[in-house]
Amino acid sequence: MALIDVTRVRQETAGVERVAHLNNAGSALPPRQVVDAVVEHLRLEEQIGGYEAAAAQSERIEHTYDALARLLGAGRDDIAVVENATRAWDMAFYSLPWTAGDRVLTARAEYASNAIAFLQVARRHGIRVDVVPDDEHGRLDVDALRSMIDDRVRLIAITHVPTQGGLVNPAADIGKVAREAGVPFLLDACQSVGQMPLDVEEIGCDLLSGTGRKFLRGPRGTGFLYCSPRIRERLEPPFLDLHAATWTSPDTYQVRSDARRFENWETSVAGKIGLGVAVDHALDLGLEAIEDRVTQLAAALRTRLRDVPGVQIRDRGVQQCGIVTFTVDGHDSHDIARALRAGGINVSVSVVDSARWDFEPRALTSVVRASPHYYNTDAEIDRLLSALPAPGRGLR
Repeated sequence: MALIDVTRVRQETAGVERVAHLNNAGSALPPRQVVDAVVEHLRLEEQIGGYEAAAAQSERIEHTYDALARLLGAGRDDIAVVENATRAWDMAFYSLPWTAGDRVLTARAEYASNAIAFLQVARRHGIRVDVVPDDEHGRLDVDALRSMIDDRVRLIAITHVPTQGGLVNPAADIGKVAREAGVPFLLDACQSVGQMPLDVEEIGCDLLSGTGRKFLRGPRGTGFLYCSPRIRERLEPPFLDLHAATWTSPDTYQVRSDARRFENWETSVAGKIGLGVAVDHALDLGLEAIEDRVTQLAAALRTRLRDVPGVQIRDRGVQQCGIVTFTVDGHDSHDIARALRAGGINVSVSVVDSARWDFEPRALTSVVRASPHYYNTDAEIDRLLSALPAPGRGLR
């Protein structure tokens, strides 16, 4: 496995000269290649027109589907490119035919947008949302999941890596249960894609949603959905347009056969091209090498945070990734994040509203979230640690 050339990737990342960017679980600093691709296409639109620029760059647009297919171990017809990960997830979830009494099985670590969608469909169609217990490490308990399967379960929907902590749910084990039961499996990979290898066949998911802006280092306003051919014909998207379907006669239409049935006609072409460049960049570096460096940086940060008086690490799980969450006794997490940002250190805050099923049982209202990427350095971790408040002392 090749190592990441940190000097080179930092040279390709303009923002590292200004900030210690430890908010990659929010939105990563894009590499120069991605920025150039987006700007070049916008310049082309400026010069010859939007439709004409898209036609001229059709090969680059189509390449994005090939790149995402390689990233996920999928076929290009299994990929839809949409405006964000939430829209990708929604298009999959709301495509399922729900009836009263159907059940969804999900995890305690589920993201708020997904949970809200569950609750809306429960109110609208009378389905049940059942939260699978955690195991002793905070992961979804696979044995409990298996025991909860019955003939009313219509979907298993799990977040792979939660927004509010570093644990990695056992996606492949969940996929095995789903396959054995013949239940569709929707995996929210928003935080895992780009920081670790993902193979949809090894995982066993039928649907997977992801974003460009986080660990893939792509443009904001880009997301994607993988939809397996095993399930695709059973799903009609919640809304259609002339791209997702063909108007075949005055009173009939035909939904397209590939995953682009989940797209709509209008899109950010520059963003789509930039997303393909970002995926190529990650593949060129190697997802195993990326995961190794990200995991090492995050583990080093956790180890050193444990030595800081008053700091409590809030991450759970056996396998932990590039998201590190913590609290500081006597200090509000938002105040910590603001003080760090004032010192040129970017972190984020995860709040209870984003993860009620997880935070409320643990009596948490918010945590500071630091998320290093492969272009970060030990020196930047030192900066974060040096800026934290000492016991009995205010923020610096």
